[in-house]
Amino acid sequence: MPPETATPSPREAYALAAQQPGFVDDPAQRKAIDALEHRFAALHSGGRLTQPGLYLWGPVGRGKTWLMDLFHRCLRIRSRRQHFHHFMRWVHRRLFALTGVADPLKHLAGELASDIQVLCFDEFFVSDIGDAMLLGPLFQAMIDAGIVIVATSNQAPDQLYADGFNRERFVPAIAALQDHMQVVELDGALDHRQHPRAGEQRYWVDNRRALAEVFSRLRGPAPASHKPRALNGRSVAVVQSCASAIWLRFADICEQPFGAQDFMALCDHYPAILLEGVPGLSGQCTAQRIARGTEDAAHQVAAGDRQLPALSVKDDSVRRFIALVDECYDRGVPLYVEAAVPLLELYTAGHLIAPFRRTLSRLQAMQYRQF
Repeated sequence: MPPETATPSPREAYALAAQQPGFVDDPAQRKAIDALEHRFAALHSGGRLTQPGLYLWGPVGRGKTWLMDLFHRCLRIRSRRQHFHHFMRWVHRRLFALTGVADPLKHLAGELASDIQVLCFDEFFVSDIGDAMLLGPLFQAMIDAGIVIVATSNQAPDQLYADGFNRERFVPAIAALQDHMQVVELDGALDHRQHPRAGEQRYWVDNRRALAEVFSRLRGPAPASHKPRALNGRSVAVVQSCASAIWLRFADICEQPFGAQDFMALCDHYPAILLEGVPGLSGQCTAQRIARGTEDAAHQVAAGDRQLPALSVKDDSVRRFIALVDECYDRGVPLYVEAAVPLLELYTAGHLIAPFRRTLSRLQAMQYRQF
């Protein structure tokens, strides 16, 4: 391990960044850096804090991920930085492997604690009922094992899974999170993703030819294929693919039963992704109720006993599109999009307006050369 003097503290690293040309000082970020510095000092001195973890939340573009990554790079102890969806994929796989083991969550947390002391989550966002029910006991097991959690999110803790089905089962996770983590809002007025930079167009309206030109440039002299590609044991139709890019239709990837793990596989194999035929995604929401005689876990419910979230017919495909954009953004894989409407008109009405703000910001960030 390098000597401790080789790595600055978060506050020192922020001060160094502030000296770079074009850096924009942000008081909200300095407040977050103070909280990160406090935890950094305690972790490296053996000190104890009432709330050892930290939860950074706020609107898109405020620098939450950048600050967490800065903190993670400064750490001189065992740590891991993961996108939240990647972490949950690992959790589900380990729990499957631990079938038959007594108290598998405690066992999993012990495994994790033997490997790391700090876990940094990026983009903490809950939309799946399975994850929602698991997170309360999972967080408690990790906290009991001595793992310090630092996370970023676009939502305050009490807003997580706000309209989710059976949300009361997620309440223990919120309580564990608030007991363990100091909550810091990055409420600065500046969206740092909108800072002027050299642009590179990666979004077009009704211009399939633009995608053809992009694919030709990325392919170079290498051969291309029109054959379907395998994704985690299933087949997806492609327009074209080569070693350096894959060209897909929205209907084939976002309107079919693919999910976050499939988008991870895409980003594992292709340095760039082209997506054509993205329709206007807005839709009128329709209220729904649980049908009579269905099972809600162990409890039988009558018709009208629970109100499901009001959804539009396109919201399933919108969720997949959000997950695809998240994966591409987090992995630094450029996503080239051909759509039916301008970017700001892509999704203006529906149940997923809040999470789509992050998607919109990320698509806007992809329109810059430095991405």
